[in-house]
Amino acid sequence: MADSPDPTIPQRSAPGGARAVLEASAAAAARGDPAALAVVLETQGSTYVRPAAMALFGARGGQVGWLSGGCIEPEIELRAQEVAHSQGIDWLEIDTRHDEDLFAGSAVGCRGRLRLALLPLAALRDWPVLVDEWRRGHGDLRLEIRGDGALRAAVGDERLRWTLPVNTPPWPGAATAAWSLEVAAPPSVLVLGAGPETPALLPLLRTLGWMTTLVERRPRWTGLAALADHAVERGPAQALALARPHDAAVVMHHHFELDREALEQLGGSPSGQAIGFVGLLGPLARRDDLFRVLPASARDSLSPRLHAPIGLPLGGHGPEAIALSVVAQLQRHRHGGD
Repeated sequence: MADSPDPTIPQRSAPGGARAVLEASAAAAARGDPAALAVVLETQGSTYVRPAAMALFGARGGQVGWLSGGCIEPEIELRAQEVAHSQGIDWLEIDTRHDEDLFAGSAVGCRGRLRLALLPLAALRDWPVLVDEWRRGHGDLRLEIRGDGALRAAVGDERLRWTLPVNTPPWPGAATAAWSLEVAAPPSVLVLGAGPETPALLPLLRTLGWMTTLVERRPRWTGLAALADHAVERGPAQALALARPHDAAVVMHHHFELDREALEQLGGSPSGQAIGFVGLLGPLARRDDLFRVLPASARDSLSPRLHAPIGLPLGGHGPEAIALSVVAQLQRHRHGGD
C-alpha cells in the first residue's frame, strides 16, 4: 500500500498505469455511454493507489481500472451511476483509518482515506481528442479540478476547459480548493524483430501501459503485427524516422545481419541516439560479434546505453520466460531502476 504524498505538491500518476482507463474512457465518450470517471484527488494513510489514479464506471465494457483491491468499488459504482445521469461533478470520501472500523468489521483492508472526484464523461466535450494526443506521446495529461465545478485539461498544445454543475464537496475547504494532477504519458518501446517471444511480449507490455511499435518485414513474422499498437514493415531507418519518441528499443530478430542493421541505425541516426535504453537479445558472445562489425561511431554511441543480454535473471526456459524477463527489465528501467 502507498503512503500519502504531500498534498501541497501537484500529484503525478505512475508511468503507464492509466492507459487502459483513458483509452476506455475515450471510447465510452465517443459512444455516448452513461459513464463516469473516478479520479483520486487526495490520499492519506495506507491506500491502494496515489492521487491522479483513475477508474471508469458505467462504460459498455464494464468497470476499467481499480482504486482498491476490490473492496470500495461497489460503493464508487453506485455513486458513479448517479453522476453519469446527472451530468454534474460529485465527490466521495472513503475513510477507513479509525480503530472502530476494525472492531466493527467494516474495515475494507486498508487503513487510509481516499477523496475522489466523479466526472460525467458525456459532459466532457472533446475528451477523446485529448486522450488521442496523450496516446501519441505528445505530453503528460495535466488535469485541474476545482471545487466550484471548473475543469481544465491539457496534453501538449491541446487544451480544454469545462464548467459543470457541482455538488458541495463533503469535506471542509473543498468548495474553494483546486487539485492539480498529472498522468504521465505512456512509455513507448520500439521492438525490432519478431519471433517466438512476441506473442507473450507485446500483450504483456500493453497490459503494463506501454505503447509498442513492431518493426518486421519478414513474411514469416509480419502476421504478429496485429499484437502491436503500430507496425512498420520496412527497415529500422524508416521506423526511427517516425515522429513518435521512444523510451526504449529492443533488438530481437534472431538474425545476425538484421540485428547488425538495427544496432547500426540505433547507434548512428539522431533518432536512434535519442533512445536511452537499447536491449539486445542473445548471449554476450553474440553481442561481441556484432560489435566487431559495427562502425566505431555506432559502438561508442551504443556502449553506455546497451543492455545485452536483455532480460532479468528470473529463471525458466522458453519464449514465454524470455518475454517475461525482457518486460521485467523494461519496467524496472521505466521506474528508475538500474
